[in-house]
Amino acid sequence: MKFEIPSKYNALTLREIFQSLHLPKKDLHNLNMSKEITLNGEAATLMTKVQTGDIAYIPTPEEKSNYVPSYRFAQIYFEDDDIAIVMKPKGVKTHPNDLKESNTLMNHVIYTIKSDYVEPIHRLDQETVGLLIVAKNPLMKKILDRMLEENEINRIYKANVHSLLPIKPQTIDKPIGKDKFHSNRRRVSPTGQRAITHILSSKMVKEGVCELELKLDTGRTHQIRVHLAEIGHPVIGDPLYGDSTLRQLQLNSYKIEFTHPLTQEQISISLDDEL
Repeated sequence: MKFEIPSKYNALTLREIFQSLHLPKKDLHNLNMSKEITLNGEAATLMTKVQTGDIAYIPTPEEKSNYVPSYRFAQIYFEDDDIAIVMKPKGVKTHPNDLKESNTLMNHVIYTIKSDYVEPIHRLDQETVGLLIVAKNPLMKKILDRMLEENEINRIYKANVHSLLPIKPQTIDKPIGKDKFHSNRRRVSPTGQRAITHILSSKMVKEGVCELELKLDTGRTHQIRVHLAEIGHPVIGDPLYGDSTLRQLQLNSYKIEFTHPLTQEQISISLDDEL
C-alpha cells in the first residue's frame, strides 16, 4: 500500500495510524518486523512519525485469490491501488460457490483488474444490480471489513414496491433467520440475527408504484427483500417474497459512500440509471 499522508495523520506514527484503523494485532506485529516499510523512499518502521504530504509504503501479504478469470470485463466505477468499486450485473452471482465456477462477478473482476488479490467486502443477491466494493490486498480487506461492521460505509439502495401512497421514512429493526421450511428463503425470526433497514425516503414514480431509498446498517441475506415483505410491500419482481412469477427484481445498490481509510478522501459513487 502506497499513499500520501493526509493532514488527519500528521505527527502520528505509522503504528498509531494503523491502530486507529483497527488493523488486527497479528498484522501490526508482522509490519513491526518488516524491513520493507519506507517513508519518502527511505527505510522506516511502524514507530516512524509522519508529516502531512509524506509518501508511505506499507508492504502487504502476498496472498492470491482463487477465482478463475472469466475473460469478460467488469465495469469499474472507481479504482486506486487498494480499493475498487465495481458494477454487479443482474443475474450474476457475486462470487463462485466452488473453484470451478467462472461466470460470477469476482471472475470478471480478477480478469479486469491488475491484481492477484480481489475480494468482495459485501454481497449482492444474484438478481440485484449495483455497486459493490472490492479490496485489492489483504490488509485493506481487514480495514474495510471493520468499517462495514461499524457502519462507516454507507450502502444506499433503491427499490420499487406497489403502494397507493408514498411510504413514510422509518427504521425496520427486525431479526432475520433461515426459513426452516424453505432452504433458500429467510424470514423475520426472534431467534435470527439483528437486521436494520432504514427507509430514507420515497416517491411515486407512477400510479401504484413507489420508489424507496434505503440504507442498510447490517448485511443479512435477502435483508431488504425480507424487511419490505414484512411491512407488506415486497419488492416488485420478487418471486421469493412477493407474488411475482418472473425474476425481474426491481432492487438496485445505487450509491456507496465512505471515507478512504488511508487518504481520507471522501468516496461517493452513484448510479444515475432508473430502476
